[in-house]
Amino acid sequence: MIKAKFYLGKDQKITRFKLTGHADYSSGPDILCAAVSALAINTVNSLDRFAKSPRVNVDVDKGGYLLVDQLGVDPKSQLLLLSLQNGLLDIAQQNDNSQYIEVKMFDD
Repeated sequence: MIKAKFYLGKDQKITRFKLTGHADYSSGPDILCAAVSALAINTVNSLDRFAKSPRVNVDVDKGGYLLVDQLGVDPKSQLLLLSLQNGLLDIAQQNDNSQYIEVKMFDD
């Protein structure tokens, strides 16, 4: 299961997010993992290009781990982060994929 965790500061702005695990949706190419990866990589690249560059920590050997923090609370950064969150929630809700991906928010 992919677990997406978004951490909210006192002002309810996203301060960091973490993605862990694998969907294990199919034995062949895993379209859910691919979709989540595409959204996450695009978000990190967009933050780097259009807003404040975040700090990124990945497990390059095993995969299935992405921690992004030191995020800006400016409107551009937050819009990109909310877009990621919305995309992940859409994937989880589509065709009852909630058994493969879980999206949660936490107070930081």
